[in-house]
Amino acid sequence: MVAMYTIAGRQVGSHVLAMATLGVLFGGSWAATRGGSKAPQSTPPINAGSKDEEKFIQEFLQSVEQEDKKAKIEGKQPH
Repeated sequence: MVAMYTIAGRQVGSHVLAMATLGVLFGGSWAATRGGSKAPQSTPPINAGSKDEEKFIQEFLQSVEQEDKKAKIEGKQPH
């Protein structure tokens, strides 16, 4: 036999309450540990005098980022 409880005027079995409790527990912990959405990195605007200058600055920044990533992989400190 299953123990029955009256909740909001309806008869609910103890096994249903147990499944609901476990579902809320695991579902809530999963949702809490997912993390939030990552905001895109905002960089200050590039105030270049021409398109060539802007392109040069962007390429320079990309090369510096690649060097930093390579240094982290190799265990060196970036300068």
